[in-house]
Amino acid sequence: MIEFRKLAAPLATCTKEEQHSVIRFLSSEGLKPIKIHGQMKVQYGDAHLSLQQVCEWTRKFMNGISSVTGSPRPGRAHQLVTPEAIAAVEAIMKENRWVTVNERATHLDMSHGSAHHIIHDVLQFHKVCARWVPHQLIAELKEQRVDACQEFLKLFEA
Repeated sequence: MIEFRKLAAPLATCTKEEQHSVIRFLSSEGLKPIKIHGQMKVQYGDAHLSLQQVCEWTRKFMNGISSVTGSPRPGRAHQLVTPEAIAAVEAIMKENRWVTVNERATHLDMSHGSAHHIIHDVLQFHKVCARWVPHQLIAELKEQRVDACQEFLKLFEA
C-alpha cells in the first residue's frame, strides 16, 4: 500500500495537465478513483478536479490513452480581432455611418458579435439618432469646436 503525506503548502496553482499526470500515475499504481480524488483534494485544495473528472480520466488511462492533454473540441475557432479587420470596419464607418452592424458584418464576412465588438469596444462608436458617431472626438473635430467657441467669446466680449 502506498503511503501519502500531505505537503507543507497545498498546490493551489496547478494545471489540469499536472493533475491528469497524477491521476495517470496513481491509477497505474492500482488506486481507485475515490482514493485518488481524496489525495488530490488534500494536496490541491480548492483547485482539485472533481470526482467525476478523476473517474473519467482514470477510465481513459485504463483504456490505453496516455496523453494528459484533453482532445481538441469541435466547433468554430475563435476569430481574433485583427488590425486589418479593425481598419476595414473603420473605413466602412467613415464611408457611411447609416449602415447597420449586420450589414457591416455581412460585407466583411464576420460574425455580428465580432463586428459589434469592433464598433463599440475597439473603435468606441455609439449610435446616436440612428447614426454611428465616434464616442470620443478626433483631434480635427476638437480643433473645430475650440475655434467656434473662441469666435463666440469674441462676439460676446465686444
